[in-house]
Amino acid sequence: MTRTVVITGAAGFIGGALARSLRREGWDVRPVVRAAKDDDPEGALALGDLASVDESAVASALAGTDAVLHFAGLAHRRPGLQDEDAAYRAANVVATERLMRAAIRAHVPRFVLASTVKVSGESTSEGQPFTPADPPQPEEPYARSKRDAETALIDATRSTSTTPIVLRLPLTYGHGAKGNFARLVAAVAAGHALPLASIANRRSLLSLRNLEGAIVAILAAASPPAGIHFVADADSVSTPELVRAIANALGRPARLYAMPVPFLRLAGALMGRRGEVARLADSLEVDTSSLAASTSWRPASFAIEARDVAVRL
Repeated sequence: MTRTVVITGAAGFIGGALARSLRREGWDVRPVVRAAKDDDPEGALALGDLASVDESAVASALAGTDAVLHFAGLAHRRPGLQDEDAAYRAANVVATERLMRAAIRAHVPRFVLASTVKVSGESTSEGQPFTPADPPQPEEPYARSKRDAETALIDATRSTSTTPIVLRLPLTYGHGAKGNFARLVAAVAAGHALPLASIANRRSLLSLRNLEGAIVAILAAASPPAGIHFVADADSVSTPELVRAIANALGRPARLYAMPVPFLRLAGALMGRRGEVARLADSLEVDTSSLAASTSWRPASFAIEARDVAVRL
């Protein structure tokens, strides 16, 4: 069984949670962060910007390890970002290329890349979830950078001793989650009335618990599950179901009211929030069967607990 792992992005929401959970499971964890801070995970190694750090130094940090879990990167727009494509390419493509070359040099057996469902596209039709075999259809700079990182990893590791494992993740929720999930939690906690009751979509979501289970199964698999896989909860939910689950976990009422979805979309377009409304109204489902077939992982059902919504509002 794999026992020593390097986790990049260990100061982040997912990377930090993985570092803690794998350590609890008895794994030897080497957390990698960009710059040292007081609240870094135990034993964190500050390597600086992976897009420019010396590859030999990184290879030394990876020596003797059994796997790299690469969760560092740029996912959300930063204020004042002038060139989105360049910023995403540096953080998500160049950094991945340098890290994977170091991993190959250090003969690390498994390289797990955290990617996004957005590489496949922004929405799905009813009963047609994304599968690993579907052609990529990224629609914005972040998704395109992740597609390029996936391609670079798979191409570079051919005919090497390092196995590439790409995990395309949907919205991931749990304690400390930020972004869209945190904003929805804040709205429910504040008692805002939300015009989402008429939405009848289906979206795949991912709990930290299910992701942690998937990572443990990948590391423990006798034969590494090479290639691209989706990771998500066992069942999809509608946006109103998500709001009700959040409200229940918060111990508050779900203040939902009906507004025709076309009106929602029109309002979003007029307010410059077309994409945000689409993420609330559209369906986006994924097929996780390839990972389940190649490991012992079996996803649990969607469930939001009180600790999942104890986020910084």
